[in-house]
Amino acid sequence: MKKLLYLIITTLLIVSCKENNSSESSDSADLIVTNAKVVVMDNARTIAEAIAVKDGKVSSTGTSEEVLKLKGDNTETIDANGRTLIPGLNDSHLHLTRGGRFFNAELRWDGVKSLKRALEMLKEQAARTPKGQWVRVIGGWSPYQFEENRFPTVEEINEATGDVPTFVLSLYSRGWLNKAGLEAMNIDENTKAPEGSRFEKGPDGKLTGVLLAEPNPGILYPRIGGLPPLSQDEMVNSTKHFYKELNKFGLTSGVDAGGGGHKFPKDYVGTKALAEDGDMSMRISYYLFPQN
Repeated sequence: MKKLLYLIITTLLIVSCKENNSSESSDSADLIVTNAKVVVMDNARTIAEAIAVKDGKVSSTGTSEEVLKLKGDNTETIDANGRTLIPGLNDSHLHLTRGGRFFNAELRWDGVKSLKRALEMLKEQAARTPKGQWVRVIGGWSPYQFEENRFPTVEEINEATGDVPTFVLSLYSRGWLNKAGLEAMNIDENTKAPEGSRFEKGPDGKLTGVLLAEPNPGILYPRIGGLPPLSQDEMVNSTKHFYKELNKFGLTSGVDAGGGGHKFPKDYVGTKALAEDGDMSMRISYYLFPQN
């Protein structure tokens, strides 16, 4: 099956434009995309062939021949080769700043088909993790994606990561700290878990390293927020790459739902710097942590 590709216009609001309106303006376009399937998002469910953008807004849609009349000496043109072009998508509940803070330091298990390979990746990540940093797998995976159809065990995680502190998170239901991670966070048998959660203990009364939210995820949030931060420059770079990753899925805007033990404005430095430099590839609205 031919893979369906999308071109995303990040400058918004195809819905606000009028089809075939090239005669309304004599100004040349900044960008023209031709030979596309442009989803106009009007009441007629129009699929146009081409689109023009001027000053960050859609100025025209229509046939390639019609829209190319707006081409000037400085117009960027893209041949979509028949690809579908849609308006950018909005995600109404994301943790954008938190994801950006750590993205460059995270190991991702998205799409990994076997637990065996996931554990090999843990070992590889531990080998390249600099001293003072952690191996971290922060969500984005499910045991059901693995052919083994199960979670990793603490013994497997410890064997893969050795003395490099490691935190693995599955949704907001459970997490795993390897032995080095428990020591780094000063968690022992006397550490109290928030009500509605617990540190799992084995038959010998010793901690296993499994953190269980039953159902309170408050045992997990401090572990995420308490992981070693990146430097400011690293955080800016990490945030930029995270937003570019979201762009790959067609996202051009999102709402940061807050939470996770982070503090404004310190933990927003990456997003703030990108916004000030005009280097944001996402539009973001965010909450200033009213629980604080």
